[in-house]
Amino acid sequence: MKLSKFAIGRSAALLAIVVAHSLVTAQAQTSSSADSPQLEDLRARLARAKTQLEDWPNLERYREANTTVAAPAKDELRVVFMGDSITDLWAKSPQSGGFFLGKPYLGRGIGGQTTPQMLVRFRPDVIALSPRIVVILAGTNDIAGNTGPMTIGETEANLASMAELARVNGIKVVLASILPVSSYGHSADGTAWDATVDRSPEKILALNEWIKKYAADHRLLYLDYFSEMVDGKGMLKRELSEDGLHPNRAGYAIMAPLAEQAIQAALKNKR
Repeated sequence: MKLSKFAIGRSAALLAIVVAHSLVTAQAQTSSSADSPQLEDLRARLARAKTQLEDWPNLERYREANTTVAAPAKDELRVVFMGDSITDLWAKSPQSGGFFLGKPYLGRGIGGQTTPQMLVRFRPDVIALSPRIVVILAGTNDIAGNTGPMTIGETEANLASMAELARVNGIKVVLASILPVSSYGHSADGTAWDATVDRSPEKILALNEWIKKYAADHRLLYLDYFSEMVDGKGMLKRELSEDGLHPNRAGYAIMAPLAEQAIQAALKNKR
């Protein structure tokens, strides 16, 4: 019997809960301090696994915020940015340099998410907010296998489904390229980190080629972040990221005007 990605994700989360609970119990029994760092880490992992099991697409993340979004005013250019941590950090992190201050743009990114998770939450987090345009930046975590192994074709199908859902609801679509990654990065503690291990540059190129062609074939806007952020070695430019995956302030400074240009072009698009 072939299990769906959703079923596999739930099974993995359930297994993680069982393992983490056993480790927490064992650690609590043997530890002289209930507040040991190892125990606290295990408890945090257990909480994350429980959340994933109960709410795989993380609909809870924006549920309350969505209820506070009023219907758009007449002539309001509301834009929703759907994505993963790159979008999430852009909208909420001071280090990003700000998220289109003063404009009715809504960030609906969730760190670590893959396209099947975004597809599940596309209605409440995009369609229900009645934007004129949606900017979709997704796929890098599919390549990394964050919710299990995925083929490029499966990612393409999810991106196409989101675009189709938007269009049938009268929302113009901007499909963004996946950003390049690099082997130059480091974690917060300074440990070297090679983002290309989990995110093959070849697969990124292949998916970006498909996104560009799909956008052209369906008269959608293609937002090319990749070309402006890649270096001569095919890597994310060193100065645009600390970890080799997520943009820093300089990276977002390049992305923002590109997104604005694509939004304005989408407004003129008759499709």
